[in-house]
Formats: sequence, structure tokens, C-alpha cells
Amino acid sequence: MKDSGNTESFVRQLTENQPRLYGYVYSLIGDHNKASDVLLETNLTLWRKLDQFEHDKPFLPWAFSIARFQVMASIRDQGRDRMLLDPELVDLLSGEVERGAERLENVRLSLRECLQSLAPKNRQLIEHRYFRGLPIGKIAETAERSVSAIKTSIMRIRRELAKCVERKLEGPSIS
Repeated sequence: MKDSGNTESFVRQLTENQPRLYGYVYSLIGDHNKASDVLLETNLTLWRKLDQFEHDKPFLPWAFSIARFQVMASIRDQGRDRMLLDPELVDLLSGEVERGAERLENVRLSLRECLQSLAPKNRQLIEHRYFRGLPIGKIAETAERSVSAIKTSIMRIRRELAKCVERKLEGPSIS
């Protein structure tokens, strides 16, 4: 029987990582319809193997390994299709994609930490612009500042965030 807390955590992680899993599968298959089919099979397999998932370990590498096997099964099952990749090439490409995804995840986690370290007014500017998608003019109007001042502030904050992320990535790895 599946533990409801672990199940909830699993479902949350699976849902949050759907775009990454789809991108991973698509990068190996190169066909949207086939990638969608393989992602569906991957999700079903992940669900069936929920009891094997170690919740104290990162979710994405585990999910990628299952997705890689699903891609290989798809290639095997449809081996006559010339558009599909050779299994050895899939292994080579999947390693590259997994390393890229790991790096992207480290950048995302570092950026989250760096955003939290910003002064509240600077974090609010970034949230208004990038999370809520507000136009610069609207932000300037709300803050009672000029458009030019807001643009300058956002550019400065972005540089600060970039430096912070670089420092974090150069330090000990994030786990």
C-alpha cells in the first residue's frame, strides 16, 4: 500500500517535472506525437514503480532513467521507422540531456536562493516584472517612479542575481 504522504510528494514532483520529462523524451525522439506517447508510458511506469522511489533522493534523475528505458522500448517496438534513433545514440544523447537538466536544476535552485536574499523592494520589482508579467510602465506608475528608473533598477537587480547564481554554482554543489 502506498503511503499517502509519499504519494502526494510523488504526484507533486511528477506534475512539476512534466515539462522537463517531455523535453527530455522529445530531445531523444524528435517527434511530438511519439514523445507524448512515450511520456504517457513513462508516467504510468513511474506510478507503478512509486514504491521503488527513494523520497530522500532527487526525483528527476530517477524519472529520466525510466524515461530513457521507455524511449528505448519505443525505438525497439518501432524499429523499422527510419526517423527513430539507434539505441546507442539514445544512450549517448540521454547522458548529455541529463547533465544539462541537472545543471539547469542547479541554476534554478541557486536563483531561488538568490531571489530570497534580495532586499524586499528589489524582490518585489522582479516579481512584478517576471512572475506577474506586468509592463514596466505599470510598475513605474504603481511605484511612482519613472520608467527609466525602473528599467535601470531591474537591470541592476538582474546583474546582482546573475553574480549571485554564478557564485553559488562555483561553490559546493546543491543537493
